[in-house]
Amino acid sequence: MILGPDALSGLPDLDPQWSRTVEVTDRTEVTYRWHVLERTVPEGTPTVATMLCVHGNPTWSFLWRRFLAAAPPGWRVVAVDQLGMGFSDRTAAPRTLTQRVDDLGDLTDALAITGPVVTVGHDWGGIISAGWALAHRDQLRGVVLTNTAVHLAEDDAGPGLIRLAQAPLLRGTVCVRTPVFVRGASALSRPSLPTDVRRGLERPYAHAGDRVAVGDFVADVPFGGDHPSRSALDAIADSLPTLTDVPALLMWGPRDPVFAERYLDDLLQRLPHADVQRYPRASHLVTEDAPQAATDAWRWITTRTGPDATPPEVRPAESDEAPWLPLLEHTDDPTTAVVEIHDGERRTVSFAELNSRIRHLGAGLAASGVQPGDRVALLVPPGIDLTVAVYACWQAGAAIVVADAGLGVRGMAHALRSAAPQHLVGIPKALVAMAALRVPGRRIVVGGGAAAAKALGWRAEMSGLERLGADLDLPELPSGDAEGAVLFTSGATGPAKGVVYRLSQLRAQIDHIAAVLRLGPDDRLVAAFAPFALYAPAIGIGAAVPDMDVTAPHTLTASALADAVEAIDATSVFASPAALRNVVATADALTDGQRTALAGVRTVLSAGAPVPATLLRRVQLLLPTAELHTPYGMTEVLPATDISLAQIERAQVEAAGAGNGVCVGLPLDGVQLTLSPLDELGRAEGELTDQPGVTGEVLIAAAHRKERYDRLWATEQQSSRNPGWHRSGDVGHLDDEGRLWVEGRLVHVVTTPDGPVTPVGVEQSIELLDGVTAAAVVGVGPTGTQQVVVVVVPPGHPAPRTHLAAPDLAAEVRAASPVALAAVLVADVLPVDIRHASKVDRAEVARWAGRLLAGERAGRLAKVRR
Repeated sequence: MILGPDALSGLPDLDPQWSRTVEVTDRTEVTYRWHVLERTVPEGTPTVATMLCVHGNPTWSFLWRRFLAAAPPGWRVVAVDQLGMGFSDRTAAPRTLTQRVDDLGDLTDALAITGPVVTVGHDWGGIISAGWALAHRDQLRGVVLTNTAVHLAEDDAGPGLIRLAQAPLLRGTVCVRTPVFVRGASALSRPSLPTDVRRGLERPYAHAGDRVAVGDFVADVPFGGDHPSRSALDAIADSLPTLTDVPALLMWGPRDPVFAERYLDDLLQRLPHADVQRYPRASHLVTEDAPQAATDAWRWITTRTGPDATPPEVRPAESDEAPWLPLLEHTDDPTTAVVEIHDGERRTVSFAELNSRIRHLGAGLAASGVQPGDRVALLVPPGIDLTVAVYACWQAGAAIVVADAGLGVRGMAHALRSAAPQHLVGIPKALVAMAALRVPGRRIVVGGGAAAAKALGWRAEMSGLERLGADLDLPELPSGDAEGAVLFTSGATGPAKGVVYRLSQLRAQIDHIAAVLRLGPDDRLVAAFAPFALYAPAIGIGAAVPDMDVTAPHTLTASALADAVEAIDATSVFASPAALRNVVATADALTDGQRTALAGVRTVLSAGAPVPATLLRRVQLLLPTAELHTPYGMTEVLPATDISLAQIERAQVEAAGAGNGVCVGLPLDGVQLTLSPLDELGRAEGELTDQPGVTGEVLIAAAHRKERYDRLWATEQQSSRNPGWHRSGDVGHLDDEGRLWVEGRLVHVVTTPDGPVTPVGVEQSIELLDGVTAAAVVGVGPTGTQQVVVVVVPPGHPAPRTHLAAPDLAAEVRAASPVALAAVLVADVLPVDIRHASKVDRAEVARWAGRLLAGERAGRLAKVRR
């Protein structure tokens, strides 16, 4: 391959000055000219280490251009074009895996690379870089692998696209004679890569003669046990566990149809200490689909490798007390523990029965292969069976994985694949759906019957495991340090994230929830949100799940709530703001008996999104003796603050109006709050402060904050970059009394030429108007010069086709707004999250408004976001 003077011209993000060639004599005494991209250390600057980047098939060193561009001072970066690939020499004969590992070693010798070295590899370059790393342990400082595989079991069909391309009748056509395979690599990305990037990836492979090694690479994939490269692949795979003392990072695109997540799981079996960063929307070319991968990798390298490396934070367990200890104190209690209501029919279980079922199922799970430390995904509707399954998993030493059904089938499948559970416990239709969407794990069916389970190849049936465990002993209880749960966020501002909790953190969370709800041993709870129903037995109280669609909070009616309250004689209620809105809206259907039942409730809790005081006042009319509370928290720290309706009204009086944001009260005992002030571009980079009146990102410290995000190393680093604190992603301020006022999400801050504008306070002022039922404030335009636009939902009539507010309405809205508005638009609905049906997706509103104001076809906003 001839590297002409214009070979690298016009390539995006690639500096032609990085290009160089080097002649290297291989171990058969043949000399080849290699092409590399190299960023050298300036003369006079001490060299820290070398990053060695190895591409796979059919890419080239262009893949690593952002890694070169982002290199910190003192780092040398070498991105190679493997022989036969990129702009390196073509070889007379195919290269085997062993030869390619040796070739890389010969090149690093020629380049005088002596360590320390961090290797970075993608695709089959991952295997080759791992082979180099094993052969150069004395130079190795770290290992980064992206979408690769080091092991192909003989019964593993392997990556389907590779196996198909390897067929002799196809390989020459799709890999060499035509550019199908070359172009196919970049075609895997969704959305499509920019045209200049696709052309850059294809540039060295313009002619059939340039693509011979592409076909050779495919042919060298050792699917069979007698393949010439099989022994070399197995040797690398078997030796990889010897690198457990070397920092490792696995960066993964889960949408990859070539290297599926089972190969990530295999890598983690061999490198259990590795950090993982999944990019949910990335495919095979993860460094292209997630351009931030380069800066994430460098952040990891500077954090985890070298003499100044920071080890992962290890937080001691707050307590070894099992989260379910209060439940164990009711082993002979005949009173009702759980009531579930479906289609008007009630099912109940006593504390004694619940304890018995949990013990039996826990022992049955252990006997059937559920090991301490395993993850068990639960796909069971809220109610008795789900409660039994949760506590039985904990008794067996397993961690539960819970993804809200409100994410939708595909959203749940994505979440569960990311958590990689060893077992799935679910109702039949859920297990069938997860199988179709390739969610891993042994199946345990709930309610399907043993015959159906056997016919479908499922491992066991829940009631059968209970019978199996009836005469068996439970395993030893796990410690408080054991992983207890992976709970997924709502996905309101992006793909749902897995949040890992240890058992001790769950215990602390349960204690705080009990304190906020003022729950004592004589209380009973109605929970219109599944997690709270699950926690009631851990508090030692009974709970009821109302008759509603738990994936749609707004389906809770006043009658259904009253029936659930009556069924368990509830003293406390939890419901999201969307659920309470519908309760208020359907109150006219209540009977006198149902109103009497609601009058017996003494505490109501609503959370999940800002709860307007106007809504709470309407709820108060239905539950006249209840004290209404709106705690603030999130999946990562729940709860963090608390405030009652009376306290909200006092705060609003002191603020001389609604105030700038939603007042969520004072921090709970054991919780600390601080703020990172916003700069003029809306970035939360300021020095931490608790000074009143300063708007910034809210940071929370508490014993019950999350352990970490699951397989999201870079996300976790960003959220916990202030040791001991969780960066919430919310913006707000503290008042003189120390109360927190939430002003919106950091990603929704509008960055105007005059400084940042937070949305919630502006929205509240506009929503006081009679002609507005809801409002969303967004920014349109480039960061730093955005214009403030408000989209309002008027009552009772559809929005005009132009979506422009009528002059009278626009004038009212502008007069009510505390900031200047560039436009007032009208929509029929605002898009909200699925879980709570309360969090407005302002990013979608901003995109819609931007299209509309640019004169483009904007369509209509949908009520529920994905």
